[in-house]
Amino acid sequence: MYLPFTGPGPVGPGLVQRSWFCYIRSMEGIHIGTCSWKYPSWEGLVYAEASEDEYLAQYQRTYGTVEVDQWFWSLGKSSYGLPDSSVVASYDKATDLSFRFTIKCPNALTQVFAYQNKDERNRWFLDAEVFYRFLESLSPILPKIGLFMFQFEYLNKQKMETRELFFKQFSRFISLLPDSLPYGLEIRNPAWIDASYLKTLELMHVSPVLLSGYWMDDLAKTLAMVSETSIPRLCVRLHGDDRSGIEKRTGSNWKALVQSKQSELETIAPLLFKLAKEGRTIFVNVNNHYEGSAPLTIEKLVALLTEEGRKTIYE
Repeated sequence: MYLPFTGPGPVGPGLVQRSWFCYIRSMEGIHIGTCSWKYPSWEGLVYAEASEDEYLAQYQRTYGTVEVDQWFWSLGKSSYGLPDSSVVASYDKATDLSFRFTIKCPNALTQVFAYQNKDERNRWFLDAEVFYRFLESLSPILPKIGLFMFQFEYLNKQKMETRELFFKQFSRFISLLPDSLPYGLEIRNPAWIDASYLKTLELMHVSPVLLSGYWMDDLAKTLAMVSETSIPRLCVRLHGDDRSGIEKRTGSNWKALVQSKQSELETIAPLLFKLAKEGRTIFVNVNNHYEGSAPLTIEKLVALLTEEGRKTIYE
């Protein structure tokens, strides 16, 4: 595995000097990026001064992947939304062929109940036709999509009686989709995630999307379980556990770290390195809400992965 060395590298005019940002795109097997990119407060950190329309083009000079969540909140009372073709085309134009988007699929597919109505089931829940329409709208960037992520809310007994019932419905849905595309599943029921859960995903050829935050179990423990499987691809989403609290502390100015997740980062870095060394593809999507500034969290994680690379060299 190639990992960045710690010498200084070129950065854009006016940007904060960092020793490894320019190497993030070269980390074989581990694709590290942020959850969205449209943050004016990153000017001087990731971006030179520019209009928001130019951010993605600047972003992709440093990072090789990004999570797109803007099409998730799609479910309406009598219809659902789909991506605007001009927006998709602009994302294609702003990125090169090696860039990868991890995309949260519309919640019209993953929300059990109808819009603002807990007495009515969502008619588009796990509807393959909805996915095909979504897929068609993304055709310009289809070669650049690293993962289609299906994110489910916490599924209580009223929404889904058992994990077995969920998998019965989800596996039927997946069987109707093109088998050449990369799919990922995120659930927020901690008790459902165990060795048998991962085995089921492996058999379905669906990647686990693992979340840090939202009351989920220890991420390191789950990564260790993944290592016992032959799952070839996974996604780790570093979100944190106090969204509103960190927004108050930062004032939504995402330029500085306001809390430390160093302990978790130090725990997961060796596991991520090991999984990548085994030939797996890993997407790591970092949210501003994790520590206060996704770019600065990424800098810390890359430093830890670099150290793991050094250990391998000297063993």
